[in-house]
Amino acid sequence: MMDRFGFEQYESYAESNVRWIGKLPSHWKVERSKWLFSDRKERARRGEPQLAATQKYGVIPQSQFMEIEGRRVTQVFLDFDILKHVESGDFVMSMRSFQGGIEYSEHTGCVSSAYVALRPGPRVEPAFFRYLLKSTRYIEALQSTSNLVRDGQALRFDNFSAVDLFIVPIEEQRSIATFLDEKCAKIDVAVKIKEDQITLLRERRQIIIQEAVNRGLNSATPLKDSGIDWIGQIPAHWEVRRSKFVFTQRKELARKDDIQLSATQSYGVIPQEKFEELVGRRVVKIQTNLEKRKHVELDDFVISMRSFQGGLERAWAAGCIRSSYIILRPHEEICPTFFGYLFKSPRYIKALQTTASFIRDGQDLTFENFAMVDLFLPPINEQREIADEIKRKCEKVENGIAIKERQIAALKEYKASLINAAVTGKIKVI
Repeated sequence: MMDRFGFEQYESYAESNVRWIGKLPSHWKVERSKWLFSDRKERARRGEPQLAATQKYGVIPQSQFMEIEGRRVTQVFLDFDILKHVESGDFVMSMRSFQGGIEYSEHTGCVSSAYVALRPGPRVEPAFFRYLLKSTRYIEALQSTSNLVRDGQALRFDNFSAVDLFIVPIEEQRSIATFLDEKCAKIDVAVKIKEDQITLLRERRQIIIQEAVNRGLNSATPLKDSGIDWIGQIPAHWEVRRSKFVFTQRKELARKDDIQLSATQSYGVIPQEKFEELVGRRVVKIQTNLEKRKHVELDDFVISMRSFQGGLERAWAAGCIRSSYIILRPHEEICPTFFGYLFKSPRYIKALQTTASFIRDGQDLTFENFAMVDLFLPPINEQREIADEIKRKCEKVENGIAIKERQIAALKEYKASLINAAVTGKIKVI
């Protein structure tokens, strides 16, 4: 008999009587997990490397993790003996195991005392259990061990012991692991190719925006030197203006019926309810002192804490926003879509970053910072034409990105399903 992946199935199956496992090949046997793995409670040894338990890379030295990620992590220099010893070949339950499963360690070292080091017994082939203990069905079973466990809280050996596992002949474990290594490597290559294609499409989108915003749509138009470093050459009939003469601050306090808005880099300034819907999580809403917040009108621009990284955000709705943000109201008629592209362009963001050396992510930009970056101003009709053309071209690029993202999601779903099927014996790969 063939399964939906086109693979053979085993000749006979038996009911495991374990909900997450379902039916198993008849020669596989359910086993209590604590008889397959023991809790290694050994304290760290002096001088051994500190390890990081990561969902993405497994258990690796902290020094290697910092090199890969380009950021530092907290290391223990005192009370070294509070850490736990881990041997190469162990598995580690971390705070994130509730989300991403249990990680395998190819390294000897030590981890946080909040983690659980699992020492595999003789009936365990680590290459097989690396897949099993990170399979989506196993993770769901682990999550069911306690309704008190949440992301950021430690899982215990008792949680691990509450999820029954099963015994597979060692040679069969190795064959399944080899099969999954080969299949998953091919899927990962396909995903990487599509991710690289998305990167190129996003770069193409940025080039489209940059060229149209800074040079207009007619490549034959005579150019002039703007006299501003970040702007460079622009069409000869465009104006260069001080930004404070194009936009002014809106200092109006929140109105009684204003809805609360969120300033986001991905979606602009939108109602908090809309933001929650888009990201699938709730945000903290202010319940008191609403009158101290600032009023925002449709098509205003907002300088937020993140503008130093991601530019200025366009308001897609009227409402109110936190008082520390700067609201920009145009002095004259402009095309907000044109300036929406301009204020999010890398060249403009880089110019904004040069206005103060002390500003860092998480610190507020001021109107004075904004006023230090001069702007250029095409005629209003040309602003609209440029915005329309950018939108038209970018929609094609966005459609291409969306197609690639759906293909990646399908590949990842296939990979997860294939792993689930192989490690639980729903398909026969030997």
